[in-house]
Amino acid sequence: MLCPPGGNPRTPRHLISAADLTRDDAVLILDTAEEMARVADRPIKKLPTLRGRTVVNLFFEDSTRTRISFEAAAKRLSADVINFSAKGSSVSKGESLKDTALTLEAMGADAVVIRHGASGAPYRLATSGWIDSAVVNAGDGTHEHPTQALLDAFTMRRRLVGADAGLGRDLEGRRITIVGDILHSRVARSNVHLLATLGAHVTLVAPPTLVPVGVDRWPCEVSYSLDAVLPKSDAVMMLRVQRERMNAAYFPTEREYSRRYGLDGERMAKMPGHAIVMHPGPMVRGMEITAQVADSDRCTAVEQVANGVSTRMAVLYLLLGGSETALPSAAARTEENNA
Repeated sequence: MLCPPGGNPRTPRHLISAADLTRDDAVLILDTAEEMARVADRPIKKLPTLRGRTVVNLFFEDSTRTRISFEAAAKRLSADVINFSAKGSSVSKGESLKDTALTLEAMGADAVVIRHGASGAPYRLATSGWIDSAVVNAGDGTHEHPTQALLDAFTMRRRLVGADAGLGRDLEGRRITIVGDILHSRVARSNVHLLATLGAHVTLVAPPTLVPVGVDRWPCEVSYSLDAVLPKSDAVMMLRVQRERMNAAYFPTEREYSRRYGLDGERMAKMPGHAIVMHPGPMVRGMEITAQVADSDRCTAVEQVANGVSTRMAVLYLLLGGSETALPSAAARTEENNA
C-alpha cells in the first residue's frame, strides 16, 4: 500500500497488492504516470527526482519486460540501480531470503523491487523488519502483479477515454474481458482488483479447469463463452497459457483451446469499433492470439510496454518522493525555463 498523502516520507511504504489500493491511490498513480509520460516525450527524458536513491531489482524468476521496465523507470528518475539475479548469486548456493535482504539493507537500498516464485514473498519482505526499504511486488507466484495492472489500466484509460464521453477517465462503467489461463495468472488477479476499484465491470473467460477455486468471491463475473462476451467488451485482455506452472492436462489439445478461447480476426470483428485488444506478454502467436490480431492497430501490447515505464516511474516516485503532488510536471517546466 502507498503512504497516505502527506504521510511521513521516512516511513517505509510498499506496493504489494492491487487490492491494497484505494480508488484515490489508483487515480493518483495513473495521473502521476500521465506526467511521467509527458517527460518521456521530451528530448531529455531524465528527472533529478530520485537522485542519490538506490533501487534494487531483486529477481528470483526470469523476466525481460518487467525488470528492464523497472530499471528504465528508476534511471529516468536519476536513481542508482542494482540488478540482482538469483541465478549465479548466493541464492543458488542456498542463501535464504532473509540473508539476501540483510545484504541489501547493508548496501543502503531505498527500494527493493522483487519478483519471486513463492506467493507472499514480497509481503514477507515488507513486514519482516529485515529491511527499511520500500518494497514493490513485481510478481509473486500466482498471487499478484500490481504494477502490471496499473500499466494496463493506464493503457485502457488512454485508449478508451474518447470512446464515450459519458464515462469517466477512471474507467467507470467500462466492460473489460480477461481471457485464458486465469488459474495461474497473477496479472488477472491484480487486474480484477484494480479495475473493480476503478469502477469497471470485469468478466473472466476460461475453460472450467483454468478458473480458480473461490473465484465467486472475486469482484467479477465468469463466462465460459468468449463469443458471448466479445460484442459488449471495451477491452479484451488475452493471457498466455502458463505451461511452466502446470503439472496436469487442463485442456485436450492446443488446437481445441485455440478454437474455443483464441482470438482471431473473425472474433475481433465481433468487438465494438472502439474496443482494444491487450496482452501482458509474452505472446504465443497461434495459441491465444493470431498474428493478424497481434499486429493490428487495435492491439496495445507494444503500448503497454512503453506505458509500463511511465507507470513504474510514478510508483517509484510516489513511494520514494515523499510528496502527494506530481512534482515532475513542475520540474519539467523549471528545466524547460532554464534551457
